[in-house]
Amino acid sequence: MDRDAVFDRFARAFEAYYNVRREEIEPPFDAEAEFHSHDEQFFLVRSATISEAESNDYVYFASRQKLDEELLQELDKAAWERGLAKVKPHANHRNSDITLIILADTITESAAALAPKLRRYKSYRFSFHGWTHYRLLAVELSSGMAYTNRQGRDLKKLVRMINNGLG
Repeated sequence: MDRDAVFDRFARAFEAYYNVRREEIEPPFDAEAEFHSHDEQFFLVRSATISEAESNDYVYFASRQKLDEELLQELDKAAWERGLAKVKPHANHRNSDITLIILADTITESAAALAPKLRRYKSYRFSFHGWTHYRLLAVELSSGMAYTNRQGRDLKKLVRMINNGLG
């Protein structure tokens, strides 16, 4: 299966819960997805609010022929900076996570070794105003190998689902 078809399957997998944009995306990304959730608990009437929690997820997709260490660092930095620019921490903010998904025909050994080391985390007011985790998934289409950072390990399930044709 070619890279464009796999890229399309990944984007469609996110469309169930995320707002996915594929047009007018600022480089270096090929698509972006956003998810926003606001949970509110109250007692009998809405004015008696017990708690509120806001969660966000910002996903950046990149499709490349070859992923090397330099390109991985560039995409990593761009996703983190762009995602943080969208975070608006406040008292009811729980989390705003940032995810980078890279699909490449080939991934160099140095990029594969760097992927697990790309860890980022930010807390806002000692986590009283929430936090931001960073997840990374890089998929080498020629071999089917998936490389992630620690937070992105759960994304390997998505790769298996798409490889099995369930996406």
